[in-house]
Amino acid sequence: MSDRDTTIKVFLQDNGLDGALRVPLAGDASARRYERLVADGKTMILMDAPPDLPMLSTAAFVKIGSWLRQHGFSAPELIRHRIDWGLILMEDLSDDLFSRVLTRGGAVDEAELYGAAVDVLVALQSLEPPADLPPYDDNKMCEEASRFTRWAADHLSDDEKNAYLGIWRDLFPATRIGSAAFVYVDYHADNLVWLPERDGLARVGLLDFQDGRLGPCAYDLVSLLEDARRDVGIGLANAMIDRYLAARSDLDPDAFRTAYAILGAHRNCKILGMIANWARTGKPQYRALEGRVWAHLRRDLAHPQLATLAAWFERNLALAIAS
Repeated sequence: MSDRDTTIKVFLQDNGLDGALRVPLAGDASARRYERLVADGKTMILMDAPPDLPMLSTAAFVKIGSWLRQHGFSAPELIRHRIDWGLILMEDLSDDLFSRVLTRGGAVDEAELYGAAVDVLVALQSLEPPADLPPYDDNKMCEEASRFTRWAADHLSDDEKNAYLGIWRDLFPATRIGSAAFVYVDYHADNLVWLPERDGLARVGLLDFQDGRLGPCAYDLVSLLEDARRDVGIGLANAMIDRYLAARSDLDPDAFRTAYAILGAHRNCKILGMIANWARTGKPQYRALEGRVWAHLRRDLAHPQLATLAAWFERNLALAIAS
């Protein structure tokens, strides 16, 4: 038994759950692990985020989750946690992720689910964000953009890599429209749970929000509608952008769509870099997402504001961007 397994065993014993049935759940692309525990006819979720891996902050999960619940959103209720051990026991919101509900089909209306998700975003961004969120500033966004040239296009010259980052630094100011807002970062169909028995905004269960930052308001809508894991039709995506803008009369629609295209290109470049890195480090299954992410990127690059970045791709990766 590993030291980590021993720590989890002690945590469960301390909470009277040493006899619970433990069922592993599919995790995300990080080193976090999840289990469903069944005890006395009830279920709960165990999140295992080893504290020696600083990117897996249970402290941030507890802090942001508390803020979400305080304002009536359906983040999981915490049952027990040991931040120093990187372990959390929490409410089981069910397996009804948006992605699974929509795959099952039936009477579920895709527009209803996405509309509810957009309404949650608008409501989140109307609130005073949690204190001391890390900023989604130009330096952080440049680091993320560089994942593309570091891992997916590492064959390019240093001059071309530097030119790429220079283009991004010129683009980022156009994403700073409206007030800086809470950015969920991974707001998409695999992190949202459909809870139709609840009312209003609480119908959308929220998972994996621990990476939240303070940054541009368009980012999470991009994450939702340019999903790397499932297709969102252009008609639905445009309707959801219109829905968002109808609720945000403080934003100039043209400026918002420009910010959306820039952040879309940024997020998709980041993901392509991460896919290349995952493939090198034992997770080749993520290669299956590349075609969809490239398609998103090509659409984003068609925006006139991204002409310089489109030209960079044409110069360096013409075959990839044309396919």
